[in-house]
Amino acid sequence: MTTITRLFDFPHYQLKKFNLDKALVTKYDGEWISISTKEYVEKANQISRGLLRLGVKPNDKVAIISSNNRTEWNITDIGVLQIGAQDVPIYPTISQEDYEYVLNHSEATYCFVSDEEVFQKVKNIHTNVPSLKEVYSFNDIAGCKSWNEVLELGKDDSNQEEVEKIMASISENDLATLIYTSGTTGRPKGVMLSHKNIVSNALNSGTRFPIPAGEAKALSFLPVCHIYERMLMYLYQYLGVTIYFAESLETISDNLKEVKPDVMTAVPRLLEKVYDKIIAKGADLTGIKKKLFFWAVELGLKYEPYGANGWLYEKKLGIAKKLIFSKWQEALGGNLKVIASGSAALQPRLARVFNAAGLTVMEGYGLTETSPVVSVNDLREGGFKIGTVGRMIPDTEVKIAEDGEILIKGPQVMQGYYKDEEKTNEVLKDGYFHTGDIGEVDSDGFLKITDRKKEMFKTSGGKYVAPQLIENAMKQSRFIEQIMVIGEGEKMPGAFIQPNFEFLKDWAERKGLQIGTTVQEMISNQKVIDRYQEEVDEHNERFGKWERVKKFELTPEEWSIDAGHLTPTMKLRRKIIKEKYQDLYSKIYG
Repeated sequence: MTTITRLFDFPHYQLKKFNLDKALVTKYDGEWISISTKEYVEKANQISRGLLRLGVKPNDKVAIISSNNRTEWNITDIGVLQIGAQDVPIYPTISQEDYEYVLNHSEATYCFVSDEEVFQKVKNIHTNVPSLKEVYSFNDIAGCKSWNEVLELGKDDSNQEEVEKIMASISENDLATLIYTSGTTGRPKGVMLSHKNIVSNALNSGTRFPIPAGEAKALSFLPVCHIYERMLMYLYQYLGVTIYFAESLETISDNLKEVKPDVMTAVPRLLEKVYDKIIAKGADLTGIKKKLFFWAVELGLKYEPYGANGWLYEKKLGIAKKLIFSKWQEALGGNLKVIASGSAALQPRLARVFNAAGLTVMEGYGLTETSPVVSVNDLREGGFKIGTVGRMIPDTEVKIAEDGEILIKGPQVMQGYYKDEEKTNEVLKDGYFHTGDIGEVDSDGFLKITDRKKEMFKTSGGKYVAPQLIENAMKQSRFIEQIMVIGEGEKMPGAFIQPNFEFLKDWAERKGLQIGTTVQEMISNQKVIDRYQEEVDEHNERFGKWERVKKFELTPEEWSIDAGHLTPTMKLRRKIIKEKYQDLYSKIYG
């Protein structure tokens, strides 16, 4: 059997071991179209040959910018890597200026785009990127060359020997990809990941994956330009899992029902939304059905793994599963064995209620710089503990520094930041990667993340405040869609709160209140403000006096990636949010 040491070994391994009829499946014009492992490898070879004929050399950079995950992305990825070039996946939603910065900084020679919108962004800045020779598109777009032209160029296989010669010369320690972190501050940094970084992470993460090889389906929708979903793609290929690409975030519930996947990945924000939708449906029920629904939810929120709540609880849970939770499972396709959650902290109540419902949500932890997984929960062999991000995966050492910072050593730690020795030396010290996260390892070897070192702040009284802890607690309120705790250098913490306007309207309707029709009227309504004060007061109870949110302001618009409030992985862009609401900041602090 082929040993896998480089990323392009994955599809070749799959061909030998599983030879799937359906390796990659994408929906085009309402129809799911699949390609086999054999076609996948053949097309990747075609791209390799075509790129060689275009003059692409080892260590050249090729950008890929796609608005959705799709078969073409994976084929292009393997095609680029097989000839010793590196691919540079770019978030489609970042600004035009950032496109220009990344393409110039990486000196990309070619760029593959998915659609009209992305193409226009690249076209507008093309003249400012001297290294960029040509742009090819997956969709047919007027005025843009099609990626089929590269496939055509590679149809003649007379240079396949050259491809294989280059493949043979590529070592596991060679650079494979540059991933520009969306960074919550400043210019994106190009994280240099080698073949070994990502291969070792996929194989080691595979040990925590309770999915039988060769007979499962995955639904992929988290951006594949992010290393989390991308590493899992390679892992799926290794396990012979058929990968279906969801059309978009909007169609996710339809796609779940069509595909009926065994596995998918999620970010907490998505699980929060799924939960809120389920609860809203429950709230619309009446009489005994409604009582039963909320009885099951209450039960679920008390869940502890491994029968720790005793036989009576387990018996009740069995009833709740039959009557209520089975419907939740059906809504997610009916087959889900595991949902891997990463990228931000998962609220313990969500971990409890989903696992109680038989939807195994496994929270893990990692960073782009660690390819990404460091630790992950796994229900098997006692490897699951709520409120933690699990135990370290094989070959991974975690050390907690004096100030509580999490330091990591292992084969998944990046080579450094591209063309930035200074920033590299700041985080790679004494053989460890310094994460900027604060945490602890308990006596059973479970890692717990308590905050971002960079995001902690001191009030003017010299007390430390960890905003994420407070935000995660407050976000349990169905009234609160997003919240950002502020107060660095001020006498007390305050917060900007983006209301969940849908829920707010429902609440007003149920209470027979007139709260206005525009968002501006709603957030200025005293009854609304008072109701939010109640929510804040209730959650404040859990925190020390110096940590409590003393004043807050409601914001009129929905926070989004496009408007700049959030990074592409839905983390808060604190500096930008603070700038946007300078007027509200002044209202809080005068």
